[in-house]
Amino acid sequence: MPKTIRYTLLSLRDLWASAGPFIVLAVTLLVAAYWWLDPNPPKRVTLATGPAQSAYEEFGKRYAKILADDGIEVVLLPSQGSAHNLQLLREGKADLGFVQGGTSTYDEADAQSLTSLGSLFVEPLWLFYRDEPARKAKKDQSITSLVQLQGLRINLGTPGSGVPNLMGKLLESNRIEPASLKISNLDQTPATVAFLNAEIDAIVFASAPESLMVQMLLQTPGVKLMNFTHSEAYSKRFSFLSTARLPQGVVDLARNVPPEDVNLVAPTTSLIAKTTTHPALVQLFAQAGNVIHGPAGWFKAAREFPNRDNSELPISKEAERAIKNDAPLLQRYLPFWVANLVERMWLVMGIIIAVMLPLSRIVPPLYEFRVRSRIFKWYGQLRDIENRADGSQETGRLLDELNELENRAEKIAVPLSYTDELYALRSNIHLVRKKLLRTDGSSP
Repeated sequence: MPKTIRYTLLSLRDLWASAGPFIVLAVTLLVAAYWWLDPNPPKRVTLATGPAQSAYEEFGKRYAKILADDGIEVVLLPSQGSAHNLQLLREGKADLGFVQGGTSTYDEADAQSLTSLGSLFVEPLWLFYRDEPARKAKKDQSITSLVQLQGLRINLGTPGSGVPNLMGKLLESNRIEPASLKISNLDQTPATVAFLNAEIDAIVFASAPESLMVQMLLQTPGVKLMNFTHSEAYSKRFSFLSTARLPQGVVDLARNVPPEDVNLVAPTTSLIAKTTTHPALVQLFAQAGNVIHGPAGWFKAAREFPNRDNSELPISKEAERAIKNDAPLLQRYLPFWVANLVERMWLVMGIIIAVMLPLSRIVPPLYEFRVRSRIFKWYGQLRDIENRADGSQETGRLLDELNELENRAEKIAVPLSYTDELYALRSNIHLVRKKLLRTDGSSP
């Protein structure tokens, strides 16, 4: 091995022996902090959506597309709707899910195990009815009150959708007995098919206007949308409801659909997550929510959603930050996993640096002491030989010990920057030898 490399490796060995314990301590603290903070999220997350062709399914696809850019696979879990999503969250079968306000009553356990990412959009209650049977039954041109539904065949959706529970509250407030209605509980798609085939007179579901089913029914001839004339009264009686107005012509200006303003009642839908869902995933979903639900729509102004209003569960801190602010600075310029790691570890890294910086000042003197002690430890034996030389009759034996000491000194390996110390030792050995030879009389 070339001498230059040998001496370099020797210096590195001594440096590691001096600084190694501090490096190991810093790495141990960093690993412990990484394990505790768990900064990097899992690459797969389950989102409970809703029935086929529903707004929930459409929004789920948008979330999946956005998070895929950051390397996160969003598994879309179809469900019967809002109430079913809440059940999936409680059972741990989903990490996040769309839940409609008023769908269920939250208990203390839910407040501990679930958290909200904010209100995303209003989800109007769409009550479509076929014009012909409505006129025959009521002799009216249109239905504007739930009381007028008595005697009609109406589908309220599956219990998992949350609509039956919501409609039950509205019917009760109008003193309508369910027995006065011919109620069915079909899924949204089969119910729509039955409705278009005149097997059902009215169909009810809650959905965002982006729903393909809503878009289709709004433009189907012979199908009308109920105008909730008491929408303001409903919003005052039920805290989870707000008023929504579908402006005249907003669906199709050329055909003037709808032909007049339609008043609706609308619960607010939130994205609910388990409290065990990784904070970085919550942050990503909240940021994606700003992109998906931020633009203006039929029932909202730009940047009106997401918001913290009408939340029935505590808002997560990550969601609050995302709602108030844009994406963090680092995420604008760095890959998500790098930015997320730095954002979640910077405080711990700062603490470790603050602790290790004073300790690092010990390393240079420790390194110097380690190297020099390799030389200085022989001075004790040299001093002992010199002391015994005065008046000693065993000069020969002392010379042998001195020669042995010199042989060992020649084998001492030190970094080049400390060779002066090694030569000083050998020079001092030579001085003691001269003194012994003078004492023995072998030298002038």
